[in-house]
Amino acid sequence: MTQVKERAPTPVRGGRPVCALVLDIVAPIAVYYGIRAAGGSVWLALAAGGIFPAISTIAGLVTRHRVDVAGAVMLTALAVSTAFSLISGSPRALLARDGLVTAGWAGYMYLSVLASRPATYTISRALLEGRRVYDSATRSWVRPTGLSWDELWERSPRFRRIWRTCSIIWGTAILADAVVRVLMATALPVGVVPALSGALWPVTFVLLQVVTNVYFARGGLWRILITGTEAGR
Repeated sequence: MTQVKERAPTPVRGGRPVCALVLDIVAPIAVYYGIRAAGGSVWLALAAGGIFPAISTIAGLVTRHRVDVAGAVMLTALAVSTAFSLISGSPRALLARDGLVTAGWAGYMYLSVLASRPATYTISRALLEGRRVYDSATRSWVRPTGLSWDELWERSPRFRRIWRTCSIIWGTAILADAVVRVLMATALPVGVVPALSGALWPVTFVLLQVVTNVYFARGGLWRILITGTEAGR
């Protein structure tokens, strides 16, 4: 029998590094509370906090010489929230910028369902393709089939359906996250919103990971990756 040669995992392409994303979350919070502790105004503290995401986004765009979705969403959210804050004279518009960012990502997730490859497929491929997966039948970690994800996409309707449904799940969860952020920005005391907004990121991510992995198991993704077919769940 001809042995199928294993393919190397697909390298990560595009997107900003994790450290940049952490900087975008942690730095604005630290700057806000630092400036407030020094006696600065709320508006100044919030506006200054937005400088770090803007700098990291622009630096990424200059380095790659192209506009990616993360950069476009971040810069648009910063520009819109700043404009609204200047027009209204209220700092709460700046507080809502995280909600605008996540709402933009939700829209991207939904629109990607109509694309040739949905967003969750593209993101997850760099992390999962070629990696060992847990086989519930043998209760062990095993190597996946030698088929590439492109081949699985072409031959398996269920594989395509799983990733399109996954993008809808992520889009809906991220949209709910955005709504919560906007509500916090408009209803809660200004001083507590930056900290709560930062704390909401890991909560949303962990919940999404749980829901996504349950869906993958029930939808048969792991069996498809292991066997290369839709037989068995």
